Amino acid sequence: MVVKVYGADWCTKTGFLKNYLQSEWVDFDFFNVELDEAAANYIRSLFEGKLKFPVVTVDEQVLLNPKISELRKAITP
Repeated sequence: MVVKVYGADWCTKTGFLKNYLQSEWVDFDFFNVELDEAAANYIRSLFEGKLKFPVVTVDEQVLLNPKISELRKAITP
């Protein structure tokens, strides 16, 4: 399972999702869409040119601003 979090350091929801994943011992990569142009372009490609976050990808699944229940379901084998 490959988990990636796209967001911004100042975004409370992004921080909440990162903290949740850490509390569940889930390895993930974090991409700051304000500092990483490639990450920002990837997110824009998903949402008709709009920069939306937080976004969590689990393998091929894309979750926009997921609730914890949605995230839990996506990361549970």
